[in-house]
Amino acid sequence: MKKSTILFGVVAIVAMVMVSCQMDKPTFQEANLLGKWIKDDATGLDSVPVEFVRFTDELDPTGEYKYGRQWNVSEDIYEEDLKPYGNGWFKYKFNQLKSELTEIHLMDNGDADVPKIYTVLQLTDDVLKYRDDSGVITTFVKVE
Repeated sequence: MKKSTILFGVVAIVAMVMVSCQMDKPTFQEANLLGKWIKDDATGLDSVPVEFVRFTDELDPTGEYKYGRQWNVSEDIYEEDLKPYGNGWFKYKFNQLKSELTEIHLMDNGDADVPKIYTVLQLTDDVLKYRDDSGVITTFVKVE
């Protein structure tokens, strides 16, 4: 009987620790990423927003990543100017457990893909905030 009581106590403590650890981790919904975003502090002449990003639910051929696009109108580049699956396009995946957003930026020249990994700090239906590996925090506000 004493062994059962001790075993039950140990199991209860382990369960409480596991629950408390999971409660510490923020959980964000990947569906909130979908859509068009404006970089919050990126404005050009006349305070017009200039840097944009769009996350879609279109899967890449592997089914592991989804596609997104980014463009900067101050450089006279608009979303409709982007060549499909070339410069300005990226593949992304979101790891909710780690709050980690991985983007692989596609390049037209020689299949050179550039990976970027971000830690998501905030993700709601209208705000996206993440930190890159050098500590820079970027905030976006949803347009649509």
